[in-house]
Amino acid sequence: MKGRSFILKSVKWSQLGLFCVGIIMFLYGIFRGEAAVVLSKAIKLCLECVGIG
Repeated sequence: MKGRSFILKSVKWSQLGLFCVGIIMFLYGIFRGEAAVVLSKAIKLCLECVGIG
């Protein structure tokens, strides 16, 4: 059982690490002004799906 405990701990640490990296990249994108670009692309895509745009 000791090996399984080690695996679970390493999975939790890797998940936490990936979560932190994701948050950092998310914030970096916001500060670069990419949020407006992504939102405008999403709006255009939705309008095309509905048939308006």
